[in-house]
Amino acid sequence: MQRVLPLKGLRPPGIVTDMETFSSLVTLLAHRAQSQPDDRAYLFLSDRGTEEAALTFRELQDAAQALAARLTRMAKPGDRAILVFPPGLEFLVAFFGCLIAGVIAVPMMVPRRQSARDSSAGIMANCEPVVALTSPAFAIRSDLRARFASERLQWLSVELTQIGDGAADLPPPAPEAIAFLQFTSGSTSDPKGVAVSHANLLANLEMIRISLGNTRQSTYVNWVPLYHDMGLILNALQALYVGALCVLMAPNAFMQRPLNWLRAIHHYRAEVGCSPNFGFDLCVSRYRADQMEGIDLSSWKVALNGAEPVHAETIRRFSETFAGHGFNPNATFPAYGMAEATLLIAGGRRGADHVTRAVSRSGLQAHAVRAPVDESDIQTLVGCGRALTGERIAIVDPDDCVRLPSGQVGEIWVDGPNVARFYWRNTEASKTNLNAQIAGEGDGASWLRTGDLGFLDEAGELFITGRIKDLVIVRGINHYPQDIEHTVQALHPALRENCGAVFSVTDDEGEEILVVVQEIERTERNRIDPVEMTGLIREGVAEQHELFARHIVLIRQGNLPKTTSGKIQRSFTRRLWLEGRLDAMTAEAD
Repeated sequence: MQRVLPLKGLRPPGIVTDMETFSSLVTLLAHRAQSQPDDRAYLFLSDRGTEEAALTFRELQDAAQALAARLTRMAKPGDRAILVFPPGLEFLVAFFGCLIAGVIAVPMMVPRRQSARDSSAGIMANCEPVVALTSPAFAIRSDLRARFASERLQWLSVELTQIGDGAADLPPPAPEAIAFLQFTSGSTSDPKGVAVSHANLLANLEMIRISLGNTRQSTYVNWVPLYHDMGLILNALQALYVGALCVLMAPNAFMQRPLNWLRAIHHYRAEVGCSPNFGFDLCVSRYRADQMEGIDLSSWKVALNGAEPVHAETIRRFSETFAGHGFNPNATFPAYGMAEATLLIAGGRRGADHVTRAVSRSGLQAHAVRAPVDESDIQTLVGCGRALTGERIAIVDPDDCVRLPSGQVGEIWVDGPNVARFYWRNTEASKTNLNAQIAGEGDGASWLRTGDLGFLDEAGELFITGRIKDLVIVRGINHYPQDIEHTVQALHPALRENCGAVFSVTDDEGEEILVVVQEIERTERNRIDPVEMTGLIREGVAEQHELFARHIVLIRQGNLPKTTSGKIQRSFTRRLWLEGRLDAMTAEAD
């Protein structure tokens, strides 16, 4: 088996590990198939929580090799293949089949039948795939084929048990070879294809293992979709990396019955369960004591909260709600990451609990970190951990690119072996965002510019304050949209949590004015008076933030644009509002 040392220097003295060192995910899978052939690698649960499909490590490798043999007759190494799958284990066979064949995988969300808001056209134009891999049921969907129409595109149906002319006999890919293109979420811009290499993946998987403290016993239960980097890397690939079981469930099944996620954690005695912040809120809102009777969450050691802003109130409510079911608050694990860094950038340590810090709201408006002047000035931030082993985080002035000291808010920059070095066919963005230089340091290091704002405290804990492009600047004062959105959603039960967007636009006189777009709960939309609700929102925003919300738009549940990970697409919402394409419940009251 070919072995190299892509992770050299990543394991500091004192860390004991039985992990092998691999040149690629292909050699990693081969090792698991040889050393744990009959261990179950992946399980997929039905919407009701019963086991619907399973793959051992050996079965996964055999199916992936057979698929790779078929792929080599349709594509050559370096060609791209889009992966368009409903929830299930077929995605994993397709992903590893691509890796073995040297074909660059491009995971994609399945477009909704009537939606015009997905990014599939832009992704297709950028990566120009020659093969589309999908499940047998999806292979016959005419609307899917029409959405991905291309003269070059060949369709290949993937099953868990592949039938072919034997396994592919191909050399394993080099560490620098591109494993897949992870298209960015597009929360503030058009999606870009991050070229993630095998070396990037292996480096980040080792960083994740150290931070989360994972072992072969660290069973995962995951509902986050596999086309998203949290679902694929943090869950499915990390489980494979340490040789643990990963139990998968469909995202829609979680959204409809979130407590089934917790039941599965109990049933499989899982140690790791990850979710964006809204997922923990959803579990609390759907909590019913009778439905949780007998559920023991004491096995849950890492409740990772990431992919969107982490709220202290969410952590408190979740811990209090499920303490009676054995949930240990010390399992709470806020984290920070993004596709350009493969996935994880900052995290804590297993069992260390989370860190909060009360800072001045008015201070943040001036990009300064200082103590609140009174209770009304308190802004509570949740720490997202520290730089991972082998990685550096810097806070940099986004305009002059000078490193800032602790206690000042600036752009978060990252350097490490997990950082990808180019976007697919986007030289300018690659140079600007993935290979930036800190002014005056001259060490030749290439840094990732995250576009996120935050600060490091004296202990190196990272706190996120917002996105540069999402900042609302009115009369020269900075306002973080998520703070205003939180204020709005706390005003009335009809205002859906995590389902609002705040942004500014320029009026005819050149002044910046505030716009609030907010979803209304489906059960409440016929009970509320839109004019009264608009007044309530305007009053609340003025009282808490000293801002006048000129435009307030109430929309139906499910109509707010979001990324695949649940991030609010404020820029896209702004564009829809400017173009008059937001589906408002009623005529806007100014």
